[in-house]
Amino acid sequence: MSTADETPPQEKPATDGAAADRTAAGEAGAGKEAAPGTAEGAPAGGASGAPRRGVAARLVGRIGGGAAQALLVLIAMFWLVPTLGLLVASLRSTEDNNADGWWNVFTAPSQLTFDAYSSLLARDDFVDSFWNTMLITVPATVLVVVIAALAGYAFAWLEFPGRDWLFLLVVALLVVPVQVALIPVAKLYGVIEFGGFQMFGSISGVVLFHVAFGLPFAIFLLRNFFAAIPRDLLEAARMDGGSEWTIFRRVIFPLGGPAIASLGIFQFLWVWNDLLVSLVFADTQAQPMTKWLQSQMRQFTGNIDILAPGAFLSLIVPLVVFFAFQRYFVQGVLAGSVK
Repeated sequence: MSTADETPPQEKPATDGAAADRTAAGEAGAGKEAAPGTAEGAPAGGASGAPRRGVAARLVGRIGGGAAQALLVLIAMFWLVPTLGLLVASLRSTEDNNADGWWNVFTAPSQLTFDAYSSLLARDDFVDSFWNTMLITVPATVLVVVIAALAGYAFAWLEFPGRDWLFLLVVALLVVPVQVALIPVAKLYGVIEFGGFQMFGSISGVVLFHVAFGLPFAIFLLRNFFAAIPRDLLEAARMDGGSEWTIFRRVIFPLGGPAIASLGIFQFLWVWNDLLVSLVFADTQAQPMTKWLQSQMRQFTGNIDILAPGAFLSLIVPLVVFFAFQRYFVQGVLAGSVK
C-alpha cells in the first residue's frame, strides 16, 4: 500500500463536517423557499381550508345586509305613522283637522298649537282619570311582582306537601280567559260590602281583579327563572347561616332582577292600557283614562280635540317606564337563551 493513496485521518472529519454543513444549508434554503410559497398558497380561511370570499360574494352580502336594514327601517316607519298622525292631530285645531289630513301640516306648520292640551289639562275629570289610572296600575303591578316573586321562590326551591300539584293548578289557570270570569266576579263583587264600602265599582275591585288574573303567568315566569339559578349559591348561603328570607332577599331577588323587571313592565303596560275590566268594574268616580276617553267618543262628531291629546298623553307614562327599564327588559327576555 502506497503512502500517497492514504488519506490522512484528520481530514475525514473535516470533509464529513463540510458535507453536513452543506446539507443543512440546503435544507434551510429549501425551507425558506417553501415558507413563502406555503403562506401565499394558503387559503384566507386558515387551517380549515375554507375558500376566501370573492369580491362578488362580499358585494352581494353587503347589498343583502343593506336591503335588510332598509326593510327594517320601512317597517319601523310603518308602525310609527299612526303615532305620528296622532301627535300631529293633537297639535292642530278642530277646524284644521276637519278641513284636511294631518300630513298637510308639513306644508303649513303654522297650524301647530297647544290649545287642545291646555283645554284638556284644565278639565278636572281628565286629571281625576289620570290619578285613578295611577292608583290602579301601581298597586296592581307591585302586588303581582312581590307575590309572584315569593311564590316563584317557594315553588322552585322549597319542599312542602303538594307543591307540584299546586304549581300545576297555577299553570292550569293560564288557560282561563278574562272574559269568562267577568260576569261571575261582578256578581261576587256585588255582594261584598264592608261597613258601607262596596267592592263593585271601586278602585280596589279593579286592582284585585288585575292581581288575580296577573298572578298565574307571573308565578309561572318567575318560578322557571328562579329554578335555573345554581343550587350551589343557595347551599353556600345556607351554610353561612342565612335564613330562607335572607336567601331570597340577598341571592334570589338580585339575580332575578331582569326577569322581575320584565314582569313588571308587562304587568304595568297591561293594566295601564286595559279598557275591558274598567268598563265592567269601575264606576265614574273610579274610571281610568281609557274608560274616560271611551266616554268622550261621539257617534256623529269626531271630538278629536279631546281624543287626540288625551290618547297621546296616555302614551307618555308607558313609554317612560319602558325606556327606563329597557335594559332589564332585554336581559329578562334573553334570559336562558344563551348558555
